[in-house]
Amino acid sequence: MSVVSRFQVLSLYRRMLRESQKFTGYNYREYALRRIRDAFKDSKSVNDTEVVISLLTKADKSLQLLQRQTLMGRMYSQPKLVLEKQLTDSYH
Repeated sequence: MSVVSRFQVLSLYRRMLRESQKFTGYNYREYALRRIRDAFKDSKSVNDTEVVISLLTKADKSLQLLQRQTLMGRMYSQPKLVLEKQLTDSYH
């Protein structure tokens, strides 16, 4: 059994956050970000190595799912929501 490092966990977390930013739809993007943050936050106190490995395996499968979903989202993109247009305008 391998030992899971903090680096591996943080690397997976960052990759998932980056991948969720690729969603073209605001609602999907915000939902994915919220779910990722909540899942990692809830699992922060887990110390059992077997449970951590299990959670990382599940998160890796979720990352693969995110990648497929963002790819499909880019293929069938929709116009931006009014909220997104307002947020973009306020930054400039």
